[in-house]
Amino acid sequence: MRKALLVGIDYYESENIPNLHGCVNDASKVNNMLAQNAHDDSPNFDIDLLLAENRETRVTRHALKDKMDRLFLEGNSNIALFYFSGHGYLETTGGWLCTSESDRGDDGVSLREVVAFANKSKATNKVIILDSCHSGAAAERELGEKISEIGEGVTVLTASTADQYALESEGGGIFTGLLLDALGGAAANLTGDITPGAIYAYIDQSLGAWDQRPVFKTNVKNFVSLRKVKPPLPLTDLRRLTQFFPKGKDEYFLDPTYEPDDSQKQSNADKAIPEHTEIFAILQKYNRVNLVLPVEAEHLYYAAMNRKSVRLTAFGRHYRNLVFKNRI
Repeated sequence: MRKALLVGIDYYESENIPNLHGCVNDASKVNNMLAQNAHDDSPNFDIDLLLAENRETRVTRHALKDKMDRLFLEGNSNIALFYFSGHGYLETTGGWLCTSESDRGDDGVSLREVVAFANKSKATNKVIILDSCHSGAAAERELGEKISEIGEGVTVLTASTADQYALESEGGGIFTGLLLDALGGAAANLTGDITPGAIYAYIDQSLGAWDQRPVFKTNVKNFVSLRKVKPPLPLTDLRRLTQFFPKGKDEYFLDPTYEPDDSQKQSNADKAIPEHTEIFAILQKYNRVNLVLPVEAEHLYYAAMNRKSVRLTAFGRHYRNLVFKNRI
């Protein structure tokens, strides 16, 4: 079972806390992304969506805590995921998520409570994603130095550090925009899986040194996939890595019989062989995703025509080892 609680709060009652304009939209977009896998439209997360657009749909502190209780503490899920987009607040004792009735900021739901819910959960994997100001304070306590406190199986991904604001652009959070790109496939690996670690890496690389900095904290033995997209090459082709490179660091030698275009071949002995051209097509796919590189040639075509070879990249050796260990 994969459960998710997604919260977007634009509406705030107090004059002390201004309304927002992109959080409901961001939470709705995350909902659309997480509800189904992209490769086959199969169901992904069972989602509870809370959208505070006005007074009638406001999200209060008590309502949010009740929903978090159900998310994290009821049942034994494989994944329990919490996403929040709205105002955040920081004081000397820690950070807070501001709910619709908040007046001071520290009268919402504290980040300590959020992490406590996740730490107590029996779900195998607990994922907290926060697009709010000062959200990097989650899972920290002050004991002379900052110490992260997250239980086993917990991952926290936040839009900014504890002392930063989460910025918006074009009617939505910059962080959530990158999160959506990552979930859409930008952070997928070669099997089509999108993990929290890959999402963080994508967001981190997309933001410059002067931008808000995302924060990633985790205490897991293995990353879980949050969404699956179509792999960039068929898994049947990926699994042939060990066939072409049985020792990992060896090379696969080519000749003109691998190239289907006969225009520059000089002898009958060099005519294309169907079995070889099939292999060459797979090697071209490998090259496009940086699994292999031609040796002493600019392109695979010239490697074949000049009887050169291809070799695995470090990335390619990694995936070849995964195939060898039956992990793909």
